[in-house]
Amino acid sequence: MAKKKIVVVLGPTCTGKSALGIEIAKKFNGEIINCDSMQVYKGFDIGTDKVPPALRKEVRHHLLDILDHTQQFTAADFARLANKTISDILSREKLPIIVGGTGLYIRALLNGIFPGPGRNEELRAKLKKEVKEKGISYLRKELERIDPVYARIIGKNDEMRIIRALEVFYLTGKPISEHFKNTHSELHDFHKIKIGLILDRKELYKRINERVERMYTSGMVSEVKKLLEQGINPESPPFRALGYKYALLVAQGEMSEKEAILLTQRDTRRYAKRQIIWFKKEKDIHWFSPYEKEKIFDFLRKELNKN
Repeated sequence: MAKKKIVVVLGPTCTGKSALGIEIAKKFNGEIINCDSMQVYKGFDIGTDKVPPALRKEVRHHLLDILDHTQQFTAADFARLANKTISDILSREKLPIIVGGTGLYIRALLNGIFPGPGRNEELRAKLKKEVKEKGISYLRKELERIDPVYARIIGKNDEMRIIRALEVFYLTGKPISEHFKNTHSELHDFHKIKIGLILDRKELYKRINERVERMYTSGMVSEVKKLLEQGINPESPPFRALGYKYALLVAQGEMSEKEAILLTQRDTRRYAKRQIIWFKKEKDIHWFSPYEKEKIFDFLRKELNKN
């Protein structure tokens, strides 16, 4: 019996993953599952560089615009919903295509999530209080002490994941990176075809700088003002996304647009660098330039015809 197949299009930001995913879906009768941790939020469109609605009509997209601003979304949530969506896509005899650059979510889906422990609200409240009183760098140092492996692979100020990692350690006495070793994926018997997109650093950074400028000329600050007028809390999870951090300060009159653009460009370049380091550690990724479309399609044809 032929193995079930799934395609994953991954890589750093601004390498053309969304566009390639759509082309693959059209050529190989597929549907796309979004794997960007911020594109799941409704209303946060420009700063997350969401696929426009017109293109979504051409190819069905899943896990876009599924949450409101108050909800936290974790790697475990993504893995659970993505597995359910993959089953649904396969039941209609279509090809599931995961597209995105959130490495932790891809790993959770393909390698599995460790089973537990659940959230402990009392402990979380204590850790959040420490963040307010001492700053996130205080908890970050604690994480570096107890779990240097995990500390190296998450963002320096990723409050949600730092708190979760500390919560897991305090509840189990074992670092979260150790828990990740004892995981099981629902896709263990699938043929997983991983396509990585990569550009030389100079061109990647040029694309990043241009995208950020485009976001601002497309109405980034107006979008933020509209979200605030709707009563959305500036502390809500989607406002922590790279694209919104400084646009929020512009909308609140605390920063100039020019400074916000420069800082967003800088932070996005740093993020891309971290993504590259993360993905280079992952196994079985077949790397291509986004300009090598025909090579990618030829490679896919061969892989999809395997039993």
